[in-house]
Amino acid sequence: MGFTTGEMWLGALLTLLLCSSLEAQENSFTMNSINMVILPNQEVQNGENLTLRCSVDISTKSHVKPQHWVLFYKDDVLFHNVSSTEITESYIIPQARVCDSGTYKCTVILNNEVKTTREHEVLVRGVPPPRVMLDKKEVIEGEVVMINCSVPEEKGPVHFTIKKVNLETKDIKSKIKRSSPNQNSVVLEFTAEEQERVLYFLCKASIVSVRHVKTSKTTRSDMVTVRESFSSPKFYIYPEGPILEGTQMHINCTIQVTPMDLAFPEIIIQKDKAIVAHSRQGNAATYSAMATVEHNGNYTCKVETSQVSKVSSIVVNITELFSKPKLESSATRLDQGDSLHLRCATSGATADNFTIQKGDVIVSRTNTFTKRASEWDSGIYTCSAGIGKVFKKSNPVRIIVCEMLSEPRIFYDSKSEVIKGQTIEVNCQSINGTSPISYYLLKAGDILESRMVDSNEPAVFKDNPTEDTEYQCLASNCHSHPEMTSELLLVKVIGELPAIPELLTRAPPYS
Repeated sequence: MGFTTGEMWLGALLTLLLCSSLEAQENSFTMNSINMVILPNQEVQNGENLTLRCSVDISTKSHVKPQHWVLFYKDDVLFHNVSSTEITESYIIPQARVCDSGTYKCTVILNNEVKTTREHEVLVRGVPPPRVMLDKKEVIEGEVVMINCSVPEEKGPVHFTIKKVNLETKDIKSKIKRSSPNQNSVVLEFTAEEQERVLYFLCKASIVSVRHVKTSKTTRSDMVTVRESFSSPKFYIYPEGPILEGTQMHINCTIQVTPMDLAFPEIIIQKDKAIVAHSRQGNAATYSAMATVEHNGNYTCKVETSQVSKVSSIVVNITELFSKPKLESSATRLDQGDSLHLRCATSGATADNFTIQKGDVIVSRTNTFTKRASEWDSGIYTCSAGIGKVFKKSNPVRIIVCEMLSEPRIFYDSKSEVIKGQTIEVNCQSINGTSPISYYLLKAGDILESRMVDSNEPAVFKDNPTEDTEYQCLASNCHSHPEMTSELLLVKVIGELPAIPELLTRAPPYS
């Protein structure tokens, strides 16, 4: 079993006094009582002097004052001892702190006699206001301020609560940090943020001692001035006032940069979510374009560094010069030989420059196009209209010109007589005509099956006739003409072949 420091001290002193008691046997001493007094009180304010007074009443038949030891303990730990012949010994704690709170007692050793006082709980009230030191009093947005908060009179650990206060808005951001056991100070970092112009910091210290939490008054730091690293972005639009389509338009976003900044921040102009201009050099970014109604909308200017981001927005309205053209057609589905008529129509100012295109090929340089339609005229058509440098394109229009089908051929693949139940392939084919083509196979006047073919290749049907059968094909496509009908195909069917005798199927014996 281990011994405490106090117990080891007590054992050593008892041994020492036991030896000296042999010399003092001719003089008799005895301790009647021992008492301890805390002055001025067991509860004192932080910073007051505290006196621990230990008194002993000794009876003796000699005029010689006996030598004895006086030991002082805090929380059962020996912290002071003295050899004395006086009946009273004192220990002074100058400017008592919270860390001095605890349970005190004293022990007197006389010869081989030991007496100890009862325990006295001492409470030191109050924590000194912490000291606050800043590493700088003027910063730029995004820069870090280092705050040192300390209670040099106390022993750690100490809990510190530090608050950053925006003087204008009174917004507060707090951080709490506990010092290490052997330290009575902390250092925290706070970032000077956008819109903060003047800051100060509040620091408060808390110490846990003797089942109580002691908290200091709040200390306020010096003011910290925050300068903008760059101003909020501003938009400038040229020309000023209403902007007509076709006008050269410039959207500028500018900032003012602090002279101390060595690098310019990135300036980004966005329309919706698309970046239309940006700059990392200088204090402005510009988006230039010939104005069209597509440039209507909300523009955002965002200026960013690694620590600071500032944004502003503006709405741009462009006055339409003329409407988007519309390609009008006499019909989108025509029979071959019908008249195809296209017209490019606009509203607003009269456009003076038109084109009508099939795919990438210009078929007309006016606002109309008329011709007798052939199958080759099928395709995607668009038109464009322009005034000056402003050109607008219509939505696409799909035109389908349908060639009438030729009479379908009908034939089957058998080169010999068809045996009852044998599978045959009946083909239907229109050599001419626009695909896709729908084919129907009739068997004895009833529809047997249908097929759709995306070319002029034959449609193939399979059947297993059991008797003489008439087949016929019907074919139709996008043409307005009724479906085309093939000639009748007569397929003659003969009965099943007789079975081959088993004898004839056997292999001849080896010779």
